[in-house]
Amino acid sequence: MLAPLVAVPLAAAVSAGLIVRLRPLLVRYALARPNARSSHTEPTPQGGGIAVVTAALFAAGILRTSEIGDVQEWLALALGTVALALLGAVDDIRPLPAALRLAVQTAVVATLVAYTHGRLFPDMPLALERGLAVLAGVWFVNLVNFMDGLDWMTVAETVPVAGALLALGALGHLPPLPTLAAAALLGAMLGFAPFNRPVARLFLGDVGSLPVGLLTAWLLYRLALQGGLAAAILLPLYYLADASLTLARRAARGERVWEAHRGHFYQRATVNGLSVPGIVARVFGLNLALAGLAVATLLWPGWPVTLGALALGAALVAALLARFGRPSAQPLERPRP
Repeated sequence: MLAPLVAVPLAAAVSAGLIVRLRPLLVRYALARPNARSSHTEPTPQGGGIAVVTAALFAAGILRTSEIGDVQEWLALALGTVALALLGAVDDIRPLPAALRLAVQTAVVATLVAYTHGRLFPDMPLALERGLAVLAGVWFVNLVNFMDGLDWMTVAETVPVAGALLALGALGHLPPLPTLAAAALLGAMLGFAPFNRPVARLFLGDVGSLPVGLLTAWLLYRLALQGGLAAAILLPLYYLADASLTLARRAARGERVWEAHRGHFYQRATVNGLSVPGIVARVFGLNLALAGLAVATLLWPGWPVTLGALALGAALVAALLARFGRPSAQPLERPRP
C-alpha cells in the first residue's frame, strides 16, 4: 500500500510543476477563444491535460513493480492513454472528423479490454461481453469529454471517484495495479486543480479529458470485475445521467449529437442563475455521497444494501438534475466560469 500513498503527492507535484513550466507556451499557442457554446468569456489556454496525463503515467510507472499488475495490461493502459492524449492534442489544435476520433477511441478501448483479464458475466459469450465492454468504454471516454465544459467540473468528478477507488484498494476490493493508477490519477488532478479553479487560468483540453476518461473507465471496469459492479455504476452516476439524458434528448430532436453544445444540465444551470462555484460544489458533494454509497455496497454485500444504495444514488442524481434545470429566483445575466 506504500506505492499508492507515495503516488498521490508525487503525481500532484509533477502535474503542478509541469503546468507552471508549460503554461507560457500554452498561452502562446493553445488559447481557447470563447464562442456561442463556451462557458468562459476570456481567451484561456488549454492543454493542461498534458501535465495531468504525464504526471499520472510517470507516478504509476515509476512506482509499479513486478508484483503490481500484469506488465501487458499496464502497457496497454499506458500506451492507450498516450494514444488518446495525442488524439486529443491534435483535435484541440485542428478539429478532426468525428468518425476518425471514434475509430481511434474504439481501437484503443478494444485493445485495453483484450488485455484486461476477468469476466463480468461468465454465462454470456465472451465475444458479446467484450463487445459490450468496448461500447461502454468508448461511451465513457466521450462522456468525460462532453462533461468537461466548466471550470473544476472534471476535478469535481475525478477526485471523489479516484479517491474512492484508492480507498477501496486499501480495503482489498481492488487489485494493486488499479489502486496505484487511481492514486496517480488522483494526485495528477489535485496538481491541476488550482489552475482550473473558477475563474480558470487553464483548461484540461481534449488532450486531458479523453485519456482521463479512458483511465477512469478502466478503473471502473476493474472494480466491476472484482465483484463491484454496483459500485462501478454508482461512482460515475452523475456523469452517466447528465451525458446520457442530454444525448438522448438531442437525438430525439434530430440534432447532431457529436457536435459541441450547451445542453447539458450543468450548462443549463449557469443559464438558470447558478454560479459556477455553486454548480461544481453541488456536483462534488453529490459525488462524495455516491462514493459513500459505492463503498457501502462492498462493505455490506447483499441485495438489500445494493438495491437501496442504487435507489438512493439515483434519487440524489435526479434531484440535482432537476435543480440544475430549474431557474433560480435571480438568474445571472451572463454565466462566467
